Amino acid sequence: MKFFPAAASARALFCVLAAPALAHAADRDNAPDPRSDMESMVVIGTPTAAEAAAVIQRTPGAVEVIPDTAFKNTPVQNIKDILGYVPGVITQPRMGDDARVSIRGSGLSRAYGSRGLSLYIDGIPMNTSDGLLDFFEVDPSAYRYVEVYKGANALRYGSNALGGAINMVTPTGRDAAAFDGRVDGGSFGYVKGQVSTGGTAGAFDYFATVSAQRIDGYREHSNGNAFRGNLNLGYQITPDVETRFHLYATSTEQRIPGEVSKAQALNSPRSANPFWVLQDQQRNVDSIRLANRTTFRLAETVIDVGVFYNYRHVKHPIFQWLDFTVDDYGGFVRAVDDRTLGGFRNRLIVGANVQNGKIDTEQFVNLPGAVKGPLASSTVDTSKNISFYAENSFYLRSDVALVAGIQYLHASRDRLDRFLSNGDQSGAKSYDLWSPKIGVLWDVDDDWQVFANVSRSAEVPTYDANSFATPANADLDAQRATTYEIGTRGRRGGIDWDIALYRSEIRDELQCLTTGPFSACSIINAGRTVHQGIEAGLGAAIPLSAFALGDSLALNAAYTYSDFFFSGDPIYGDNRLPGVPRHYLRAEVLYKHPSGFHAGPNVEWAPGHYFADNANTLTVDPYALLNFRIGFDVGAHWSAYVEGRNLTDKHYISTVAVAGVADATSEIFNPGTGRSVYGGLRYKW
Repeated sequence: MKFFPAAASARALFCVLAAPALAHAADRDNAPDPRSDMESMVVIGTPTAAEAAAVIQRTPGAVEVIPDTAFKNTPVQNIKDILGYVPGVITQPRMGDDARVSIRGSGLSRAYGSRGLSLYIDGIPMNTSDGLLDFFEVDPSAYRYVEVYKGANALRYGSNALGGAINMVTPTGRDAAAFDGRVDGGSFGYVKGQVSTGGTAGAFDYFATVSAQRIDGYREHSNGNAFRGNLNLGYQITPDVETRFHLYATSTEQRIPGEVSKAQALNSPRSANPFWVLQDQQRNVDSIRLANRTTFRLAETVIDVGVFYNYRHVKHPIFQWLDFTVDDYGGFVRAVDDRTLGGFRNRLIVGANVQNGKIDTEQFVNLPGAVKGPLASSTVDTSKNISFYAENSFYLRSDVALVAGIQYLHASRDRLDRFLSNGDQSGAKSYDLWSPKIGVLWDVDDDWQVFANVSRSAEVPTYDANSFATPANADLDAQRATTYEIGTRGRRGGIDWDIALYRSEIRDELQCLTTGPFSACSIINAGRTVHQGIEAGLGAAIPLSAFALGDSLALNAAYTYSDFFFSGDPIYGDNRLPGVPRHYLRAEVLYKHPSGFHAGPNVEWAPGHYFADNANTLTVDPYALLNFRIGFDVGAHWSAYVEGRNLTDKHYISTVAVAGVADATSEIFNPGTGRSVYGGLRYKW
């Protein structure tokens, strides 16, 4: 129920006023409560932002819906521009539009890619079939809204990861402008253009958007460009049946500056790792995704059926020259039944997911200048995953729901070694995992909810852990966690809140530890660990009359407390887990004028040191960033903004490649971006 900046267009304003989860504190006067009309409605096809907000509030746990009004007047360069004000979510940019995203400590040790988090676009998986995730293919400015399900609250998508799930939803022809174009530009050679169109013709509707982006990069050897396109075509077969086809295409090229020592990151933040420059390390991805989802309404039951195919070709010269293709395919079925049983409301969700795939990899020696040398490795990895899940909400009273759920996952990982004569890296392993959940949701009144839940989660090792050359790799276990959560969301007298407290007790946490500059990280099971913390969002509106009738001052804050530690580890004892600040705050004060003018400062603050290694020998320094934005948006036709970031030009560490034991010479740090200014102009009709 966090509140976000909003546009004043009719639809955006409705989305803001209709659902507390979407409203900005400055736009809440006379706001109707959506739950009485929308929480039990059956949505055919793609929900609007307001519909999605009403449905997500039936979750007895920490969830968010972020409308495009919250991020459209920003550079939307990477996913941090979307997730920056969601408590519990830590987004650490690396270079270009890539970033590490962690929810409740998921995947903290990854130096590349992300793990422990399921990413969807229009409900279609973006992770590879083994669970690994990159954000190069995400176009942050293409979405109508973004759903965030923390932890086991993502059961509705069948997600079983510690971090939960993020679902990015594109517009359809039924809620898109006939023309919407924008141009953004700014520091370090950043230029982006985007155009979209949408419309309807009877039962048929369409939406298409394309964007092109280039950036020289803050750091040496961090230039890149990207071209992305999204298309969806919908057809209302009958009032109770809709089908929609999706096509996503991406081509990205990105040079990688590499991790450096702490001293280099802080004293010479724009420099790259010389060895990475010598090898001209890069990540270049071409991908195509195809999907169909068909929705049926049968009385009180709605059934979604979908299929998808994802193809990706990656040309990736790093410490070696990786050339691989990914073929993922699968399908899903999900049924939602909302009816009265014996005088009590009951909402049952059941579903099944299949996601299978293959990655065909050839690995060469990377000679200076990103030249392919002799073949060093050749493998085929096959992953199969099938899951079944069910969740039932039984309303003991009209305002109290008891929620119980369970998921079963069968996963297999198989590696075929085509290079070594004895095939000693070939092998296979399978996993069978059950994850139950129970929770309660209490609507104290129309504007206040209290929730609690206990859940299990499980994560299977990714492809890069599937080395069967040593017993340690062959015997990697799935990561298991039991999470306890309690929280509340609501609004009172111009103040909005969203607070959750959680504790995850984890066995066999999967860590990817950096062991040196010329190899991939080494994946281990860490034993017993604990992730616990507080996620707190706060919004407030202060009406003003000194300057103009109807102007206001809006306060917006997101605080994340992350208390992560080993629990009696035989090597690291009770040391703190590295990789994330213990305290992290984003806060903004924004003046809003009825004309559409808005301006104000915001800060990003990570007080206190945190560790870069399991041994707790090397720390990352605290930092505070001052930013300021100014814009004009009346919700019709033209809008514009200018935003300054890190105005004091603070030198700081953005992200760290976690090590087991590190010292002052360890090259595991990525510096944050220095002082920068961006601006954008948008027109729609």
